[in-house]
Amino acid sequence: MMYYKNLIVEIRDQVLWVKINRPKVRNALSLATLGELGRACTEYAAEPALKAVVLTGEGNESFAAGGDLKEFSAIRTAAQTEQLFDLASSVLDKIRKFPTPVVAAVNGWALGGGAELALACDFRVAAAHASIGYIHGRLNITCGFGGGADLMQLLGGSRAMLHGLTAKPLPALEAQRAGLFDRVAEEGERLESCVAGFLEPLLGQQPQVIRAYKAMASAAQQGLSGEERRAIEREWFVRTWTHADHWAAVDATMKK
Repeated sequence: MMYYKNLIVEIRDQVLWVKINRPKVRNALSLATLGELGRACTEYAAEPALKAVVLTGEGNESFAAGGDLKEFSAIRTAAQTEQLFDLASSVLDKIRKFPTPVVAAVNGWALGGGAELALACDFRVAAAHASIGYIHGRLNITCGFGGGADLMQLLGGSRAMLHGLTAKPLPALEAQRAGLFDRVAEEGERLESCVAGFLEPLLGQQPQVIRAYKAMASAAQQGLSGEERRAIEREWFVRTWTHADHWAAVDATMKK
């Protein structure tokens, strides 16, 4: 088991909880934090009983308030900037391709790179006071973690462009209406309870069924060809059909 300096990582009831633990700097994404997120994805991807991942931030103020500007201000050359983009986007790719669904539990601000991190997840469940925004334009830059494609895919080209160019965070309910959040907690509802309610029907499925649908979703997101996507669907159909859990469910249904 790896040691994490900037994360709190634990498994509870077949769900991996990953918490960014840098509240004094609003959970800003330093290079070390990004590296630990990538290592956590690698370490836990092979856990066979795992059904989901929840990614969140420490405290009630910030999910992740973007990149660590104090650290990133030393990055000046084109080569250094390319290295930052490549590192950050590779970490977010590990989240996108994680074999089970990943839920961003947005506990506060998700800004800039933090918004990109949230959109790299499969779902986003937000606290009532949370906000999200691609505010990179305020610093006269564009997306730096490879999250532009996620925004375009989620909102469509024109709406995504408008969101990026206005560089304005959206409050939780407005973000839900826009399609950036999947569920928002009621006033006074604990975010963890809202996440549990969101996950409840998903966790009722067997791990191999969950992984099958995530594999198909990842294939679509990656833009694989129809033939490649059909092959992935076929593979998982065979794996789930021949699994003992399938025949147990068939026997139980026939007995009814």
